[in-house]
Amino acid sequence: MSKNRLFQDRRGNTFVILAAALAPMLALVGGGIDMGRSYISETRLQQACDAGVLASRKALGSAVVTNGIVPGEVSVIGNRFFNANFPYGSYGTKDRKFAMTLESDYSISGTASADVPTTIMRIFGQMVVPVSVACQAKLNFSNTDVMMVLDTTGSMADTNPGDSAPKISILRQVVKNFHAQLEGSKTAGVRIRYGFVPYSTNVNVGYLLKSQWMVDKASYEGRVATDTGQTQTVTKYKYSYTPQSGTQSAIAGYTAAACPGNTATSQMIAYGSGSGWEVWDTRVNGTAYNCARAGSQVNVTGTQYSNYVYRTVKQADGTETKRIYKWNYKGVELDVSGFKGSGNDALYKGGTIWPQMAGTPYATAKLSATFKGCIEERDTYQISDYDNVDLSRAIDLDIDRVPDPSRPGTQWRPILHEVSFLRAMKPTGGSWSKAAKLTDEDYLQASNYGFSACPSRAHKLAEMSSGEVASYVDGLVAEGSTYHDIGMIWGGRLLSPTGLFASENADLGRIPTSRHMIFLTDGETSALDVSYGSYGVEPLSERRWSPTSPYTLTQTLEKRFTFACNEVKKKNITVWVIGFGTQMTDMLKSCAGNGHWFQANDADQLSDAFDSIAKSMGDLRIVR
Repeated sequence: MSKNRLFQDRRGNTFVILAAALAPMLALVGGGIDMGRSYISETRLQQACDAGVLASRKALGSAVVTNGIVPGEVSVIGNRFFNANFPYGSYGTKDRKFAMTLESDYSISGTASADVPTTIMRIFGQMVVPVSVACQAKLNFSNTDVMMVLDTTGSMADTNPGDSAPKISILRQVVKNFHAQLEGSKTAGVRIRYGFVPYSTNVNVGYLLKSQWMVDKASYEGRVATDTGQTQTVTKYKYSYTPQSGTQSAIAGYTAAACPGNTATSQMIAYGSGSGWEVWDTRVNGTAYNCARAGSQVNVTGTQYSNYVYRTVKQADGTETKRIYKWNYKGVELDVSGFKGSGNDALYKGGTIWPQMAGTPYATAKLSATFKGCIEERDTYQISDYDNVDLSRAIDLDIDRVPDPSRPGTQWRPILHEVSFLRAMKPTGGSWSKAAKLTDEDYLQASNYGFSACPSRAHKLAEMSSGEVASYVDGLVAEGSTYHDIGMIWGGRLLSPTGLFASENADLGRIPTSRHMIFLTDGETSALDVSYGSYGVEPLSERRWSPTSPYTLTQTLEKRFTFACNEVKKKNITVWVIGFGTQMTDMLKSCAGNGHWFQANDADQLSDAFDSIAKSMGDLRIVR
């Protein structure tokens, strides 16, 4: 066929047209196939990236990292999840990469990339299609209140096996890290508040209470000098005092909120005696103060001594008939109204009173009794049936009840540690006497033997900076015995949205608040009958327990703890319990419930426990 005939033949034109259209058709179909593969690869790569950062953020927990680098063990977990979701060579990909970064808000971001080889498009020089994705996981928090009820008893000064620091020191650091993690994870507009109730034999909450919530008068285990009505014949003595050397001078008087403590010390430096006489020299240094109350203040005067030496001469001077005075140990009512603020709603301000309980029955002296912040609980009764507790009588266990100023039984009483005479206990032994005792002996005072510890002040719920949290926990002191019930009661009171602090603890706007109590202890209940705590001296006050009760004192405390814990949970409060360096008892496990208790035997396990709590409190999610 000639060339002209070929061009004139319509069948030849169709062949040419098809040949010319084949290349773009191949590019279109091939591009669709290759792009479909790259799309599937990108989707799976995104899922793997999300899985990796989610796993890493969960593993990070509440750890505090300051260098911006994902910790090695956390990175290993994230890469493991990424690899499981997008193994090497998936969909024929090459040069797969995955990297994670710790952001300033403690979220973990990631990037992933891979090259998807082409099938058809390589004819046109496009050998691979690069795909890349980004991901980010964050632990988000809604409005949250966290009340930490912390055991600060004497055993917290001990060190757990395997640790290099005392338990109280480790607790301080873990709480700081926990706070930093929560603060770093919250978003704009979210409120997270923190409160603290350190507890031991009692709790220090007095300075958080309104004056109208405290009594005007209260009964204490004290003593009163009493004329027995009897007489005795004794030798009379006359005394003379002569300065020898050194100086004494009056200080300038001033007004203060409380009487300062005396710094004057004296030492006998010479002594002699004979028939009917004695002589001795005494050296004095320091300052002796005298205080007189003037309203809410005290007027302070005193004398300053510098190597002041004086001589005392004691000489027999006949006989005399004297009346016999003895101490009458009994419950003594004291006026504590001066501890109140200037108005009913004013916070309790405390102070010092000076009952005549020091010295001897013949020459009484003022006993300085200072309110440190710890309180005695309000009215209660000795409960025998804890399944049917009468809260109209057990007012102490009614977490939400606000005191009625016209009913002292609904109010709290200030603990005066020095007015704690253990009737009739002596350094050499003794037995309890509910009845008053008339004697010339000095019975033990709980405060003088470490039986009336007052822990650090409780802290109401508040937004707190890292510096404020550090300052607070660094001030915790380990002393006293383990009374779990009073810690649970007051942790609940300070956290409840419907009780004493309802206006402060209400939800913010229409946004609900998540409420959590973290209850940490390092030991089982350790009740001592010689302690002066939130229910007085137990064998003498007999408010919630007596030696004839059907339960031991320890059993009474534990049953009250269980009841109080259940009352707290009724307020829609999540209770977490941590046993630090101690075996978790069934009582503590039951209070928390499954999944909410932890046994931490050392520092690492304590940190892990707080990590788990932080994760459960927050909402771990993908944000990019």
